[in-house]
Amino acid sequence: MTEGGAAGGRDSAADGNSTVTTGAGRRPLGRELILTEAVRFIDQRGQDRLTMRRLGAELSVEAMALYRYVPGREQLLDGVVEHVMNELYETTMTKELATSWPEYLERMAQGVRAVAIGHPRVFPLVAVRPPAAPWLRPPLRSLRWVEGFLEALAKFGFSAQQSVLVYRAFATFLLGHLLLETATLAGEAEAPIEDDTEVAGTDALSAYPRLTSLSAQLSQDAFEDEFDDALHDLIKRVAHFRS
Repeated sequence: MTEGGAAGGRDSAADGNSTVTTGAGRRPLGRELILTEAVRFIDQRGQDRLTMRRLGAELSVEAMALYRYVPGREQLLDGVVEHVMNELYETTMTKELATSWPEYLERMAQGVRAVAIGHPRVFPLVAVRPPAAPWLRPPLRSLRWVEGFLEALAKFGFSAQQSVLVYRAFATFLLGHLLLETATLAGEAEAPIEDDTEVAGTDALSAYPRLTSLSAQLSQDAFEDEFDDALHDLIKRVAHFRS
């Protein structure tokens, strides 16, 4: 018996006009819907659990139905990055241009952070998937996003070389801060941990009295303040090499 027969109401992979039921109602199966569902799946379960079969089950179709739109898992992951980068573009690039370049950089940075913390289990993919062009840096790997970013800098009077320096510094700043922050937000993997697994060092905390005494402060969530402080420092650096 096929998966379709076992599921009863599952649409046939052979049906070129398959539709699926989502939270938004009955919708035709297509690449955009598949990527949207893949992002939601990773948000909830993590990328390691994403397979074509499991994603098909979420959409109530056989896995083979997905291959008509996405050739395989690797292309699916590339599509997930593309989907999130499109979300970033819509979040940051469709608004009116800021009145100053510091305001523009702050708006862009906060927009990237909002997307990252909205998809903490997806964001690390942006750092490791092959970029559309080898000289693009993560996490800003969208061709049209980078094009819009460089065009905006030019409108604010940045030279070509200055724009490249800002892009590189900006990307490095975002990657370092947001990978760390999203790692804390993503939570633990769903895979069960063996009962006899020990975390290195947990039985020896008494040997580190200062670390233990500061554990409350060390465990505080200060990511937002640290992000803002580092962003302002970056803007000061940009202002310095523009002068």
